Amino acid sequence: VQLLESGGGSVQSGGSLRLSCATSRFVLSGHSMGWFRQVPGKAREGVATINSSGSTRYADSVKGRFTISRDYATNTLDLQMNSLKPEDTAIYYCAANSRALWLELDPSAYNYWSQGTQVTVSS
Repeated sequence: VQLLESGGGSVQSGGSLRLSCATSRFVLSGHSMGWFRQVPGKAREGVATINSSGSTRYADSVKGRFTISRDYATNTLDLQMNSLKPEDTAIYYCAANSRALWLELDPSAYNYWSQGTQVTVSS
């Protein structure tokens, strides 16, 4: 399973960024997928997840600001991040879980991971 991220970068507080994770249609349609983030020295945390039925789940810290979605035209998992805050600064990863109907934000539940991309939000 290959997961290739793009879209990280730097933005000012209140701005927006969109992350994309390219994969195969088989993975996109038949796995639950999620976005995670990690700050150096801290544990990786779940941000958002979507299952094969299209149901979603978000961490409380990003509800109303982030949106996870799948795009079958481009075979990507996307994360639209709006109203960004300095505390959103982290390395962001996408991941896939072979349990297609799970909505799990615990990173230990995921089998496959992307390389990570830096998101920096300045105040």
